[in-house]
Amino acid sequence: MPKGILASVSAAVVAAALAGPAAASELIDRNASNVKLAVNAKGEALLSYRVGGQTRRVLAWGAVDAIAPTRSRAQVKFRLDYSGGWGTYKKRYWETFRNVCRAYDGPKLQWLVTACKAPDGSYWGVQAWQRMLPNYGLAPTPKQAVWELRLSHWTGEIAQLEVNLNWAYRQYDHLFGRFTYRGQPVHGFKSTSTGVPLDTFGRNLYVDTLNSAYGRGWKRENSFLMHQGTGAFCYGFFPHGNRPVGKGERYRATIIGPGVTPDVYWEAPAPGPYSRELDLVANEAIAALGSGLCKPN
Repeated sequence: MPKGILASVSAAVVAAALAGPAAASELIDRNASNVKLAVNAKGEALLSYRVGGQTRRVLAWGAVDAIAPTRSRAQVKFRLDYSGGWGTYKKRYWETFRNVCRAYDGPKLQWLVTACKAPDGSYWGVQAWQRMLPNYGLAPTPKQAVWELRLSHWTGEIAQLEVNLNWAYRQYDHLFGRFTYRGQPVHGFKSTSTGVPLDTFGRNLYVDTLNSAYGRGWKRENSFLMHQGTGAFCYGFFPHGNRPVGKGERYRATIIGPGVTPDVYWEAPAPGPYSRELDLVANEAIAALGSGLCKPN
């Protein structure tokens, strides 16, 4: 495929993990600082950090990787003890917690806070990013601007995010692609009419635009749901109400990994002026997605 238009990129990113009962992976906390990760020989992770001037400790265990989407059971998730082990062991467990995690040598992670490799060869990671930013470049409130702290635990390959660029209606920048894990599409089975997942499998892609009509720097463009059955997606940078078109110099996207695997990141320059030849190639790739919700030009 011609370079620069179909910019398919798979990139590991952030530790997202903690699959919760709702749309996104369960976050550990918000606006944390002085984050430290330790892992013992039992396969437990101890996360310590500070929020609002107070030290907090969270013990996590009981989950690794992810399962394929299914209606028969929930996605894997951590067991969490926000007392640092006191609730589980009835003692000041964090004081005798022996870290055996080694230096991290796994895939490159975006939004990285810290990561390490456990003796069994599995990886633990902690990442933080701004998931809650408002759409269409609006200024965030303090609650929307928070940095979510997320934990992941995985083995082998992480999820793959394929993002392609072309044009919609021959004038608007357009993204399309697919989110997969170990060769299987990542998707949910239930969502609201606005695309908010209602199960533990659904995932939204959070797209940002750089130096657009919204202003200088990165601004949130939108977020949208992976399509059921295919894990596909498509999105055009159209006008929205009184907001200008969010066309930027570059685009980036972050998505929470399935189960307790790391979040995944993609970034590439905008596709540039319309090219009929390159758009025909992109149209073939859109058709190959197999999603009735994504239509070629």
